[in-house]
Amino acid sequence: MSQAEAESERAVPAPGAVKPRWSLGLFRSELTTTFRRRRTLALLAVLAAMPVLIGIAVKWQTSNGSTVDGGGAGPAFLTQITNNGLFLVFAALAATLPVFLPMAIGVIAGDAIAGEASAGTLRYLLVAPAGRTRLLLAKYTCTLAFCLIATLVVTVAALVVGALLFPLGEVTTISGTQISFLDGLGRALLIAVVVAGSLIGPATLGLFISTLTNSGVAAMAASVGLLITVQILDGIPQLHAIQPYLFTHYWLSFADLLRAPVYWDQVIKNLGLQGLYAVVLGSAAWARFTAKDIVV
Repeated sequence: MSQAEAESERAVPAPGAVKPRWSLGLFRSELTTTFRRRRTLALLAVLAAMPVLIGIAVKWQTSNGSTVDGGGAGPAFLTQITNNGLFLVFAALAATLPVFLPMAIGVIAGDAIAGEASAGTLRYLLVAPAGRTRLLLAKYTCTLAFCLIATLVVTVAALVVGALLFPLGEVTTISGTQISFLDGLGRALLIAVVVAGSLIGPATLGLFISTLTNSGVAAMAASVGLLITVQILDGIPQLHAIQPYLFTHYWLSFADLLRAPVYWDQVIKNLGLQGLYAVVLGSAAWARFTAKDIVV
C-alpha cells in the first residue's frame, strides 16, 4: 500500500479534533479502519469458511451411513455432529483455535503499530493530541474486539451450517447428561467468549512485536512465527515444566464448559494466564511505544 493510499484510507483527525480524554471516537476510528481493510475481511471469510468445510465433510462422510472418526485427538465433538448440529460450533472452535484464529490475530495485532509506521501514517496520528498511550490503548482495544468478532464469526457460521445440515435438539454433555437446546446454545455462546479470551495472550504478544519494528510485514511474520513456535513447545513432552506457563496450554479447557456440573478450574487458569500475559506484554508494549523514535 502506498503512502497516498494509506493516508486516504484513514481520515487523520486534525489537531484539536480529539478531546484530551480517551473517548469512544478514537476506538471507533480504529475499528472502522481495521474492518474495512480487504485483508481483515479476507481473514474473516477464511474463518467463516472453516465450519462450512467441516460441516460438508461430515455430512458427505456420513451420507452412506458410516460414522465419523474423531481421530482420538482433543474433545470428540466431531462424532456428535450428526446427532446434533450444535456440536459443529464446538468442533469448529476446537479446529480453528490452535492455528487459524491465532494466525488471524497475529496478522491484525502485528500490523497495528508497525503497519502505520511502514505506511507513513503513524506520525500523522501522533500529531493529534490523543497521545501515544491513548493511541496504543485504542489499537489494543481494537485488536481485542477483533478477537471477539473473529470468534463469533466462526460460532455463527457453524451454528447456521449445523442447523441446515444436521438435526438440532437436546445436548448430551461430556458427562453423559442431557441438557436442553437453549442451555446448550447458551453454553456455546459462553464457550465463544472464553475462546476469545484465550486469544488475549497472542493479541498482546503481536502488539508488543508491532512496537519493535517499522515493518508491518516483519511484525506480522514474527507474530505468527512465535505463535507457531509456542504451540510446538507446548507439544513436546520433555518441556512439561514450562508448558503450564505457555498461553496455549489451557486453550482446549473450554470443553469443560460442556460438563455437568461445569469444571471451572482449567478455564480460570486459562483466563488468568491470558491476563498475566496482557499485563506483562502490554506494559512492555507501552514502555517501548512511548519511547519509540518515530522517524518515518
